[in-house]
Amino acid sequence: MKFYIGSSFANKDHVRYVSDRLEQKGFIQAYDWTRNERASTVKDLQHIGQNEKDAIIDSNVVIIMLPGGKGSHVELGIALGLEKRIILYSPNDEVHDFANTTTFYHLPEVEKCSGSKEELLEYVLESRIYSANE
Repeated sequence: MKFYIGSSFANKDHVRYVSDRLEQKGFIQAYDWTRNERASTVKDLQHIGQNEKDAIIDSNVVIIMLPGGKGSHVELGIALGLEKRIILYSPNDEVHDFANTTTFYHLPEVEKCSGSKEELLEYVLESRIYSANE
């Protein structure tokens, strides 16, 4: 199963942690944006954006880890538009903080998971087994 994780650049260590654990369980990461340096030119932005868009298209599941930046919200929109399976992860249940939430977090097709990174991993792994048995 291919996955993509969108988040803010400030969360890159958390993204790497989750990605590494999923890969250990046989998942395939479609694109690892955390290995990039911050873009310094428009050409860099275009290249990274294309890679991220292609990865979302190629993924079976898109995980958005909050807090997210501008790019992760665009990625959420792409995933919604492509009707991808989406897991929205908020470590401190930020998704329900009315001052910071967005309407798109609460669409029925967006699965929500809160808690530790281990709880996120457990959720992804359990749901993979469940969906494979349907």
